[in-house]
Amino acid sequence: MSQTPSQGIGARSSSAVRAVGLGASAGGLIVLEQFLAHVPPLSGLAYVVVQHLDPTQKAMLVELLQRSTVMPVLEATDTMRLEPDVVYVIPPNKELTVAGGLLHLAEPAQPRGMRLPIDLFFSSLARDQGEQSIGVVLSGMGSDGTLGLQAIKSQGGLTLAQLPESAQFDSMPQSAIAAGCVDIIGLASELPDRIVRVIEEKNGTPSLPEDDDDAGAQALGSILRLLKERSKHDLSDYKPSTLRRRIQRRLGVHGLTTYDAYEKFVRENPQELDLLFKEMLIGVTSFFRDPSVWQEVKEVVMPALLARCPQGTRLRAWVVGCSTGEEAYSLAMIFKEAVAESSGSESHSLQIFATDLSADAINAARKGHYPQSIAGEVGPTRLGRFFTAQGSGFLINSEIREMVLFAQHDVILDPPFTKLDLLSCRNLMIYFNAALQSRLMPLFSYSLRPGGALLLGGSETTGNSHALFTPINPKSRLYWRSESPVNAGSVYFPTSPPRAKNRPSQEFKVSPSTVLPVNLQTHAEQALLQEFSPAAVLVNDQGDVVYINGRVGKYLEPASGKANWNIHVMARPTIRTQIAAALRQAIQDKGRVEVRGLRLGDETAQSSLDVTVKLMQEPHALAGLVMIVFHDVLAPPPAKRRRRVPEGVADPHMIEELQRCKDEIHALRQEMGASAEELQAANEELTTSKEESQSMNEELQTLNQELQTKLDDLALAQSDMQNLLNSTDIATLFLDSALNVRRYTEQVTRIIHLREGDIGRPLTDLASTLNYPTLNDDARQTLKTLTLTEKEITTSDGLWFLVRIKPYRTLADTIQGVVITLIDITTAKKLEARLRKE
Repeated sequence: MSQTPSQGIGARSSSAVRAVGLGASAGGLIVLEQFLAHVPPLSGLAYVVVQHLDPTQKAMLVELLQRSTVMPVLEATDTMRLEPDVVYVIPPNKELTVAGGLLHLAEPAQPRGMRLPIDLFFSSLARDQGEQSIGVVLSGMGSDGTLGLQAIKSQGGLTLAQLPESAQFDSMPQSAIAAGCVDIIGLASELPDRIVRVIEEKNGTPSLPEDDDDAGAQALGSILRLLKERSKHDLSDYKPSTLRRRIQRRLGVHGLTTYDAYEKFVRENPQELDLLFKEMLIGVTSFFRDPSVWQEVKEVVMPALLARCPQGTRLRAWVVGCSTGEEAYSLAMIFKEAVAESSGSESHSLQIFATDLSADAINAARKGHYPQSIAGEVGPTRLGRFFTAQGSGFLINSEIREMVLFAQHDVILDPPFTKLDLLSCRNLMIYFNAALQSRLMPLFSYSLRPGGALLLGGSETTGNSHALFTPINPKSRLYWRSESPVNAGSVYFPTSPPRAKNRPSQEFKVSPSTVLPVNLQTHAEQALLQEFSPAAVLVNDQGDVVYINGRVGKYLEPASGKANWNIHVMARPTIRTQIAAALRQAIQDKGRVEVRGLRLGDETAQSSLDVTVKLMQEPHALAGLVMIVFHDVLAPPPAKRRRRVPEGVADPHMIEELQRCKDEIHALRQEMGASAEELQAANEELTTSKEESQSMNEELQTLNQELQTKLDDLALAQSDMQNLLNSTDIATLFLDSALNVRRYTEQVTRIIHLREGDIGRPLTDLASTLNYPTLNDDARQTLKTLTLTEKEITTSDGLWFLVRIKPYRTLADTIQGVVITLIDITTAKKLEARLRKE
């Protein structure tokens, strides 16, 4: 890595010590000194310096930083344990990571110019400490540190950046801020105090109002309502302790002390709600987390699922809360390995639906690109089989990526995926309250096929819904879905009707009881209802199914594509229009509508179907919902002789059929009108997209012009510098650190034979008129000692030159070669000789 003035800080917290890491080069020494000089005494933090260093030069940062802090400053060594109130500095030409409170050094995996040591350290810090990790980006060139801060942010850690206006080089802090992953922005001297304050607020007694504080509770409710309006997601079913803890972090970030103050702050700064929403989405994941669980999935669950399915079957799986995709890809790899080890299963395939609430996490998962640090999680065998090295990390092979479909999905509001063979929901429900957990378990049971597998997190159980699932291994939290669960007929679905502008999403809730019956009477009543009560569904005014009773598969079926629990889509085609018409009439008349003699198929059947549609008024909890009841009616035995209908007398069956056709035509007209409105809306969206594309194209053209202007300015500055050098009338030769020609002025060509093609040639290969055989040795000595060399040298044509050799210093105060100037002193020498003769 070339020497660029850049630095980053990473902090970790453990039961033993909290550590902070800093990244810097020689040009960033002042910023590092400012930071360390303002660290409070006995802060209990260890500081790890991560630098951009020239690997060929010895680092002196240990000695320089010791001047600005009373803490010991040490050069990091492999497996060195972190101690509080100590500063550790990365040695040159090394990569630094942290794991288990120990520092680890390794040879750089990338060539110079492509190394990102700060990103590497921050990523290891996020992996090691999760939401306890802290990262800080200071002055520096490029974007190193941004990906690392995003990793820390994804784990719920604290991220900070230096105020760009105060940085000598603002590229790194600006890149991190633009990525939207920075919690605190401030001067380098202010950041240590901000870190300590956040830690103290986190570890100390919360000063925030509790639930029994009316003012605090009202402010918390107001904050959640603002968050729902902003994000369109309702987080009121999250555990109150989780909500308070995440909001408390934001209070510490902004130096606030009460919910009321934070409520006022978010009203004045709506963009803070976006950061708060991301704060709520705690994405902690890794490849093959809990290896023993995945081994059991491979050895027990997968063989059982493959054995029960015929050849050529495509199995279906759903990973809920997939975060950045590691768990979904882990499941795909496990399936591939299980198929390879199971003879006769080669034709089986697996379709994985991976969903998460975070759009950023879904976008990262779709890319399938992960840092080099995953090598320890995946292992060399899987790394070689399922990954391809790309850039500074690894890319999931296409055969694995094609097995997974990622989508943004709210498990609380959006309809679930169904007909699943495996459902994984790990460490998501720990953030939900008990009521929401009890609603999700029956939903998961309905989504799974009988005998399907459920995988939960290590701290999660099926709760009161244990009759729905049979444990495979309670320790591993693996369950089979029961073949005939006791309360499988009572499933409650979330609904998300089409959202018009300024129309909030709504959810129709019917409080279920997943607690098992406790006496014989209740058992008997429930068995009678399930055995003899008619099949029925409860829908809202939009037709979304919110409750199912009994077996309705004969009349309803899920539509292909994205899950859609709407009666207008699920109803069998032969009865769909009649049910739609009856539903509209029942809502308009606020009463009861009966449709008789429906057929489920075109063929002659032994039974017909009667449907009763009723708008519910009582009980109050069901008011506004519509109950649709299905009754199978056996057809009467055919008469031996059919009585002839006299001419001119209408056949009652024909009249009934004509009326049914009329109703169907009327329903079709209404559906066509709705379809026309949808097409119009789609056309408007396409027009809007076209305008946005045109606007983006104009922005790109403007950006291209700005870049071209900068190139022109750079070329002009280059010309100005060359003209300035030539106008000095001094022969000047610039050499790099290997004493190769970098640049020269026209005057030097009279002494040293140079042309444009000699750029990059060694000094020893150049012919000159100088009587100076030790020129190369003197230049190398100057580069080594950084001292000026000055000699008077003659030429073969009788001229005298004063030759000065000085080190070449960059703006970052680093040495990158030498500068040789040759000043003509022939006239002065002749005058000196004349004076001596006189």
